[in-house]
Amino acid sequence: MIKPLLEEIAKFGIATVKRAYGDWTTQNLVGWKDQLHRYAIQPIQQFAYTKSKNSTDASLIIDAMDLLYAGNVDGFCLVSSDSDFTRLATRMREAGKLVYGLGEQKTPEAFRAACDRFVYFEVLRSASPATEGRPTVDDIPDLKEAFTQALAATSRDSGWGALSAVGSYIAKNNPAFDTRLYGCTKLSELVRKQSYLEVKENTDVSGFTHLAIRLK
Repeated sequence: MIKPLLEEIAKFGIATVKRAYGDWTTQNLVGWKDQLHRYAIQPIQQFAYTKSKNSTDASLIIDAMDLLYAGNVDGFCLVSSDSDFTRLATRMREAGKLVYGLGEQKTPEAFRAACDRFVYFEVLRSASPATEGRPTVDDIPDLKEAFTQALAATSRDSGWGALSAVGSYIAKNNPAFDTRLYGCTKLSELVRKQSYLEVKENTDVSGFTHLAIRLK
């Protein structure tokens, strides 16, 4: 997953610090060696001192806080499906940093909600040629409900709402919202497929076209 994962992260910014945490003396991490070298990811060794104690999580959290206080980065990408990182994500956002989470569908809602945006691995897998098609994610936001709420909050008296404002509202309230979950690459493509939405184009003085939507 590392290649599509890094390609996704590149959409948010430049990954200046890339670290992978684990006990690299164990056999189950042997297959990672080539991938770490290929993508310039620094392996951080953390021995499992005792059973049932996740010292790797603690090591990641300490390093993340060091980066936070150093003030050299604008945001963080936490690649995990573990709810133990919920407080870390919350703390980073409290400090004004953007937090992107990437993990499997099993990721607890608390961790997903603690991120500015959360991307499912299932979405990234569906982008590869071998598994092209709609990602198999069961728990996804109901589209009609999401658009109805967003329009109620952002539309004018006419009922029309700017698509950019609607999309921003949905994303803020549903960090895991992703048009790819519904088989579309862009929000404009998604809204045009919804029979309960009316779409119109507005062109400003500079010639740029903006989309607006309303409920039929």
